Amino acid sequence: MTNNMELGTLGIKDIQEGLQKKTFSATELAEASFSAIREKDPKIHAFLEVTENLALEQAAAVDKKVANKEKLGALAGVPSALKDAILVKGVRATAGSRMLENYTAPYDATVVEKLKGADALLVGKTNMDEFGMGASTENSAFGVTRNPLDEERVPGGSSGGSAASVAAGEAVIALGEDTGGSIRLPASFCGLVGLKPTYGAVSRNGIIALASSLDQVGPFARTVEDCEIVFDVIRGKDPLDATSVDAQVQDPNFKIQNLRIGVPKEYFGEGLDPVVGDVIKNTLKKLEDAGAKLVEVSIPHVQYALAAYYIINTSEASANLARYDGIRYGFSKAGNTLLETYLESRGEAFGTEVKRRIMLGTYALSAGYYDAYYIKAQKVRTLLKQDFEKAFEEVDVIAGPVSPFLPFKIGEKMQDPLAMYLVDIYTVSANLTALPSLSVPAGKAENLPVGLQLMAPAFQENLLFKAGSVVEALK
Repeated sequence: MTNNMELGTLGIKDIQEGLQKKTFSATELAEASFSAIREKDPKIHAFLEVTENLALEQAAAVDKKVANKEKLGALAGVPSALKDAILVKGVRATAGSRMLENYTAPYDATVVEKLKGADALLVGKTNMDEFGMGASTENSAFGVTRNPLDEERVPGGSSGGSAASVAAGEAVIALGEDTGGSIRLPASFCGLVGLKPTYGAVSRNGIIALASSLDQVGPFARTVEDCEIVFDVIRGKDPLDATSVDAQVQDPNFKIQNLRIGVPKEYFGEGLDPVVGDVIKNTLKKLEDAGAKLVEVSIPHVQYALAAYYIINTSEASANLARYDGIRYGFSKAGNTLLETYLESRGEAFGTEVKRRIMLGTYALSAGYYDAYYIKAQKVRTLLKQDFEKAFEEVDVIAGPVSPFLPFKIGEKMQDPLAMYLVDIYTVSANLTALPSLSVPAGKAENLPVGLQLMAPAFQENLLFKAGSVVEALK
């Protein structure tokens, strides 16, 4: 069972079955993951830290359970990777920044406790855009991650390392974190399934924050079924996160013939690469042929979503990142005065994009501009929420592209931050409105993957999984 190719084709249920039948052991699954990482990661650079001892300990515990015929957890023996903004006790957590280069997590994030409780094998921490700021994983202080499907191209961001680890067959599942598209975009670019859950569905305790009203942790997997299994493990209320909710999971009585799919006309206008648009339209046509009803809807305020998102994102980021002051923890460079210490530490340890967003956010929150920018952006957010509520009166899910264009080449957009921000044009609305959103592979254009984005009303992730499974079966 040390053949890496096998790990790339195994689903969670295959692993459970194999363990029960003793076709392979959890230790062999962990070894297969490390063997794939040793072989592929020098080129792809998905991982910042490989936690071999931890995973082998967990594998030994699973093998013991199998030997004693004890009940196995839902993720028993599943090699799992974690975005480096998620804390694992005793393991470095850098958030892709020099500021936290030597920071070791003192406790487990709640989602990590849940993965451990489900008997997952935690194989390592993955690369990301610094503090989640970026759409390409080129903004990491520790080097660029490459897309395993085309190593000249980006894997998407900011959770690009997590997506690349699954796409390369180094891990079977991974957790990312989505503030404006950071799970769905890499899922689309790497040909995976990725879920941004409803805000509050998954605890944010132990996650290094970017923008607290937008961040949400979610899974990457190769199939919708695996994505759903992971979501069921990590979701739920957490007393350590006041924004988390104990939502009743609604199990819809699902028939594709009864599904009304909203297609926002605003998502198919200017800026959408025609080759991406064709794949999405073709998939929607296949869904219609399978019995679904396509309904044109309008989300009139979506044209302001990106501007509102970047004002809220940068404002919250500038507040959240104020804690990295060179005094309490993280990188520190002593100056002659306290102010000099702040300036030297932050000036040296933060990357260009982080500095850019701190400046934008501080400006938006400053006296005289707060009402003009931040308050106005929050009003747009409310209008956008109302647009989606109105659309969901007519339809069950809303469908559209994840990205306006195909995975781009490494370095192609680095000199133009505005072009990079435009990657998020279709994804930020789900974060602004707190709605769940799923990226499912819809097909290929120019031999590169294209993701279809499905959105549903709050806490209706099950509906997304059911609809996503239909898309998956269309291939």
